[in-house]
Amino acid sequence: MLRIGLTGGIASGKSMVAGLFAARGVAVIDADRIAREVVEPGRPALAELIRTLGPEILDPQGSLDRARLRRRIFEDAGARRTVEDILHPAILAEMARQAAAAPGPYQLLVIPLLVEGGRRGLVDRVLVVDCDEQQQVERLMRRDGETRESAARALTAQATRAQRQAAADDVIVNDGDLAGLAVRVAELDRRYRLLAAGN
Repeated sequence: MLRIGLTGGIASGKSMVAGLFAARGVAVIDADRIAREVVEPGRPALAELIRTLGPEILDPQGSLDRARLRRRIFEDAGARRTVEDILHPAILAEMARQAAAAPGPYQLLVIPLLVEGGRRGLVDRVLVVDCDEQQQVERLMRRDGETRESAARALTAQATRAQRQAAADDVIVNDGDLAGLAVRVAELDRRYRLLAAGN
């Protein structure tokens, strides 16, 4: 099975691109979605996060307060490592389970921290969704209500554009409209299906 690793900086448009591949019948395995599932109330990963970081990471209903946790890990490298050590094994195990069951000629693994996390070995090709850093900041401010300063900090906590581009086999530049993005996804879908057939 050909495995394409989809990655990109925060607010670059990874989910939009993944949705366009899914609309073409491609199996999409999304690390972010799995990351939300493994921290649902009652799951072992959430219990471990509470034990190590304290109950202040919860909202009033007892669920993980993702915005609060995100702020904390962007401001505290030690907390970020702790969260990664707890969540990454659980996420990777579930991704492997879903990948083994996924149909189709190839599959798309959406892994936001593919470059930073040294996960290149999980995939056969790396597809990077790229956009200007100023666009990322503006999107974060609109989408998550971040301040300009906190959005900029979020970017510096990740790999640089240059690092992601250096790791890429393919790049989608997401600085235009949805129609243009769909055309690029269609081109890559055709290429990946040919590559998968060749394998």
